[in-house]
Amino acid sequence: MDPVGEKLLEIARKELGYREKASGYTKYGEWYGKTFEGGDDYYTTAPWCDMFLAWAANQAKVEDWAGEFAATISHARWFQRNDAWGTKPEPGAVVFFAWSGSKDTGAIQHVGLVESVRGSTLHTIEANTDGVHLKRKVRDFDSVVGYGYPGKVRVEGKSFPWLTAARTEKSHTPKHAAPAPRALPEADRSGDMVTVGRTGHQDDGIPLLQQETLLGGLLAVVLCGTVVLAVGKAAAARVPTSAPVRVRKRGRHHRVPVTLPADVRPADLDAADAGTVVMPAVSAAVAAEVEDREFWSRVSPLQQDEDLAFWDSLHADLSRDDVRHG
Repeated sequence: MDPVGEKLLEIARKELGYREKASGYTKYGEWYGKTFEGGDDYYTTAPWCDMFLAWAANQAKVEDWAGEFAATISHARWFQRNDAWGTKPEPGAVVFFAWSGSKDTGAIQHVGLVESVRGSTLHTIEANTDGVHLKRKVRDFDSVVGYGYPGKVRVEGKSFPWLTAARTEKSHTPKHAAPAPRALPEADRSGDMVTVGRTGHQDDGIPLLQQETLLGGLLAVVLCGTVVLAVGKAAAARVPTSAPVRVRKRGRHHRVPVTLPADVRPADLDAADAGTVVMPAVSAAVAAEVEDREFWSRVSPLQQDEDLAFWDSLHADLSRDDVRHG
């Protein structure tokens, strides 16, 4: 049985025999209008099959799972949005009817509670049925659009208040949670080993000796991490004695100016760079010059960049070292 529907049925059974007054007045409609519609008198005499369920949910303190609606179509679609909708009858489910036989929620006209399922019939408790009554009914399945299962509605941060503590703990204990603290013997509580919690009061938590061991381990981890970080920073700050990559600069930044072969002119390089002529076989020096031009045509917009300035300064320092030691 649906656990929330079971609570609704307990309330509904107590209300069996209620009927609306001659004017159409019901206490459920009056309650709904005052609670949700600012006292609007319309609800006092309005169709009340779903307003009764809202009232029953409020009485049972399960409104977050059962919903509080006056309109049956909106109520059914609320169950759908909460992944709590289906076509399987079960006691405690909220059953929605369309007298046309349609299975579309937009055609729903009536709602009730499933009390039991017997063969090919539903035994229900319904409000506003047979004109003015709150009573038990026997229905077939032809007019059923679907069922809402209040127990399948998930409400963030809440669990069913009537479940036992053991069931609640089993349902909501994280899979990887640590076991509960073991109670200390009386001797440990009274004298030899005192446990102190974070609040400063005596606690049934971790013994003081274990706390000191744990604290020492944490301090060791912090200390080791600090040393490793310092070593890493020092290594990163050291400038290598030789450039780890070949740093190529154009023009005045070359340590050794490139000399073109006698039969190759700069104009030939420009033509090759532009791709307008096919270059003949050239020497390694010419190939290097072409590569140099291609590289710097791509990175020239970055010449003012801080990274480029760093490599310029590094190259200059290395050049001065070469001059001093040459």
